[in-house]
Amino acid sequence: MTGDSSRNIRFLARTEQGGKPDGVQFMLHRSGFGFVGQTYAEGVSVLDLRDPKNPKPVAFAPMPANTRASHIQLHDDLLLVANGPNPAKSLASADYFIKPLADTQRRDLEFAAGIRVYDVARPEEPREVGFMPVNGLGVHRMWYVGGRYLYCSAHFEGFADHILTIVDMREPMRPEIVARWWMPGMHRAGGETPQWKGRYALHHALVAGTLAYGAWRDGGLTVHDVSEPARPRLLVHRNWSPPFGGGTHSPLPLPGRNLLAVGDEATADNGADGRKCVWLFDVREPANPVSIATMPQPAEIDYAAKGGKFGPHNLHENRPGMLQTDKLLFATWYNAGVRVFDIADPYQPREVGHYVPEAPARMLPEQAKRPRVIQSCDVLVDRRGVMYVTDTNAGLTILEFDGAR
Repeated sequence: MTGDSSRNIRFLARTEQGGKPDGVQFMLHRSGFGFVGQTYAEGVSVLDLRDPKNPKPVAFAPMPANTRASHIQLHDDLLLVANGPNPAKSLASADYFIKPLADTQRRDLEFAAGIRVYDVARPEEPREVGFMPVNGLGVHRMWYVGGRYLYCSAHFEGFADHILTIVDMREPMRPEIVARWWMPGMHRAGGETPQWKGRYALHHALVAGTLAYGAWRDGGLTVHDVSEPARPRLLVHRNWSPPFGGGTHSPLPLPGRNLLAVGDEATADNGADGRKCVWLFDVREPANPVSIATMPQPAEIDYAAKGGKFGPHNLHENRPGMLQTDKLLFATWYNAGVRVFDIADPYQPREVGHYVPEAPARMLPEQAKRPRVIQSCDVLVDRRGVMYVTDTNAGLTILEFDGAR
């Protein structure tokens, strides 16, 4: 298969994950088994990927009813799964991306909210060993690469939306919240009222050294000093919405070069929310990030007119054990597939590879009214340059970038 368009990226395989083809975040175990966090399937699919050209579904870890498992983290033999309401069932309003989370959710739906912990020493047999409940609408995306602390976005009762939450993992089977931080105006129970329009909510934060870089949807970027994790200290808040369309989603610090990449998620079909960018910042002075470039926009066809969402979603996050690079950026671009950018010259990024999978053969019931186009969601790249690309409807596409070595 060559996809609808490709350059310097080879197709290896595609799998519908045992008949459960939706996926968001992907993690790869050292054994070669992969985990796919899922929304509509309400669980985590386990795939044997020891031969990436021949993926085999081997197990499925179900969540409680009405509970999403879209976002996962993996370190050694510990798999963490974020739980919150399945949006296909929980939304009381179509304004998910433009209003606070608390204002778009049904209140009569039963679901699990928190972080579920699995032992995956035998990855084909995930074993649940712990659960940290959250009193609210649950946990969205997390960052955990070992060590004492996990960083996540979580919604608590009385708040408008997801806030920065720091969790002590000293006893992995009993995670414990040690700190919370939010934008002024988010704590409704405390009498705070917002001074902004749109959706201010932490999507997630990535940590490099003692600095946490947070993406806050329509709230832009924060940089925190987390040298004392129980007392995160704000260094700077930057927001470029307006005039740009918000949806800030993915931070990626590149500390060896004093750079930070930040992706804004496309949240509306046909480019209705304006041009969305992957930005590159100079962060030599962490309290004063300066934007120096944006990644080139895909332009083989008029992607905004193709249907579905066109724009960035997620960046390969340079996780331990995976491909580590500060010269290349890997980004999913929804209906424009996955993109690879050379940032050796950070002032003049250039695209050096892309792959746009062909349209899905069928649509899930939850996606039946959506355009039948690819919506590449997350990407993770292993040390060999093998790329694992999820889709909200069309399964896992496995690719190989020729220039990763």
